[in-house]
Amino acid sequence: GGLRDVEFAVQLLQMVHGRYDESLRVRSTVEALHVLVDQGYVGREDGQNLIESYEFLRLLEHRLQLERVKRTHTMPKRDDRMNMRWLARASGFTGSGERSSAKAMEHHLRRVKLQIQSLHSQLFYRPLLNSVVNLSVDTIKLSPEAAKLQLGALGYQHAVRAYEHLTALASGGSRKAKIQAMLLPTLMEWMSQTADPDAGLLNYRKLSDAAYDRSWFLRMLRDEGVVGQRLMRILGNSPFTSALIISTPDFVKQLGDGATGPKLLETAPDRVSKALQATVSRHKDPDRAIFAARSLRRQELARIASADLLNMLSVQEVCRSLSLVWDAVLHAALDAEIRGAVNDPLKPDHPLAKISVIGMGRLGGAELGYGSDADVMFVAEPVPGVEENEAIAWAISICDSMRSRLAKPSGDPPLEVDLGLRPEGRSGTIVRTVGSYVNYYEKWGETWEIQALLRAAWVAGDKELGIRFLEAIDRFRYPDTGATEAQIREVRRMKARVDNERLPRGADRNTHTKLGRGALTDIEWTVQLLTMLHAHEYLELHNTSTLEVLDVVEEKAIINPLQAQTLRDAWLTATAARNALVLVKGKRSDQLPPPGPQLAQVAGASGWEPTEYQEYLDYYLKITRKSRQVVDEVFWGLDSVEHRGE
Repeated sequence: GGLRDVEFAVQLLQMVHGRYDESLRVRSTVEALHVLVDQGYVGREDGQNLIESYEFLRLLEHRLQLERVKRTHTMPKRDDRMNMRWLARASGFTGSGERSSAKAMEHHLRRVKLQIQSLHSQLFYRPLLNSVVNLSVDTIKLSPEAAKLQLGALGYQHAVRAYEHLTALASGGSRKAKIQAMLLPTLMEWMSQTADPDAGLLNYRKLSDAAYDRSWFLRMLRDEGVVGQRLMRILGNSPFTSALIISTPDFVKQLGDGATGPKLLETAPDRVSKALQATVSRHKDPDRAIFAARSLRRQELARIASADLLNMLSVQEVCRSLSLVWDAVLHAALDAEIRGAVNDPLKPDHPLAKISVIGMGRLGGAELGYGSDADVMFVAEPVPGVEENEAIAWAISICDSMRSRLAKPSGDPPLEVDLGLRPEGRSGTIVRTVGSYVNYYEKWGETWEIQALLRAAWVAGDKELGIRFLEAIDRFRYPDTGATEAQIREVRRMKARVDNERLPRGADRNTHTKLGRGALTDIEWTVQLLTMLHAHEYLELHNTSTLEVLDVVEEKAIINPLQAQTLRDAWLTATAARNALVLVKGKRSDQLPPPGPQLAQVAGASGWEPTEYQEYLDYYLKITRKSRQVVDEVFWGLDSVEHRGE
């Protein structure tokens, strides 16, 4: 925290940047600091603090040398009250109250030293300096020839376009352009380690344009190396996440570290849900409410996807977080729709029914991916004094309007609410009462509809009604005597049809993450069949989560630990791959691409090095091949497995 720390930091910056910026070729430390600030190499506040601290230390040095008339830098000892008091008064300090002038000087000196230590460390170890030192002067100046050669060496496939982006970012004499020119060498090198540096540089240019009026943006990239490093990794690996961040530039602030670690992990998912619902509740107009919900959802999707790409969240945490976002959107959208209807002078001024939203499929299991729709069923009950037909008609209008409003085209990821798993499928009525559902399942419920109920869970709307519905259907999905032989045969017959008919034409069964060999459908149907067979024996199997049911069947020795672990690993691998496909392509996709640049992008988004895409593919094939062997043993040959267990 002394004079030399300031001088060494300034001299280092002069040596690094003075090669191409002649204005830095000055001898005075204070004058050099002024130039560093003016040219954007050091923040204004940091530079001013360093100047003031340096001048204060020089003042103490001069006073000591004048008093002793010799060259010295040694402060008087703390118990040398006379000399300490003299130095303090000579330096302009005065006593006040119980604090003497010497104490005031000591306090200020400690603060100055701590400040210098902090700023010296920040400047001396700033990550961008090493990269700048290692690049040629021509590259720093962004001359066409040197820049294009350097871009090619760093892995940029389209050097001409990349150079255009760099020129647009760093040309001109503005302070922003100078800071960009200083940052770009390091940012480019970080970006070169991603799957698609060219797309990353384009995304960075778009983000810089979107954040042009935000003075903190370039300052944060300059002063917090970890922010730039994380941002470049995201921009070069995921078009999906890049688009979310570009539309919400303030999100970049979350890429830094807080007091307890990465800020991306400081936000609890349940707190996000509450914030979304509270924000939406302030809007009476349903369109404005849905707009607000989309905005908050966009920010939360950016947070989840960024943490996922940076390997800060596990696959389970990603899926649960995405599911909670959907739950919150559905809850807020339903409330907004009801509020809008009640405030409409042409409609009843009070709700005619209670409405509950039941999550199905992966939403019910809290295992959504980035590209998943919301599979739901709507349950309604009339409020006292309202006829059932009138209440159901009102509830249908509310739910239809909500679905239409959520599905309106926008620049955000789609919000599709799918009712395909309701009774009678797509031809069935949209909303039913609890009694109507029970009556249907009792008289006409088919095996596929009963199997679908295994994933049913309340997610939004009236919770008491949702719980009542779940309790009413438990006797169908968890019968006291377990699944019948006829139901088991029907499940296997349906699975055979799925295997033979559902795979899209031209798809590769080995690498299709949903319907492929040993992939998600294989694993989930196997787990659901085990639930149907054993849920009457073990209450712990009354669970909608695939992974949690796998834990139970392993614990209860329904299948052996190796089989359970194989299915678990394959489910996690296929889910991560499916999520990575959305992060890379920006839309739902289930098919892994063949070896090449696209597979490298998927590997990069899955946490692998993009250059190791062949190893990533081999790993996926090995895991799913083992999973298919377990599915063949457990799903198709269940009886023999049970006998082996005995």
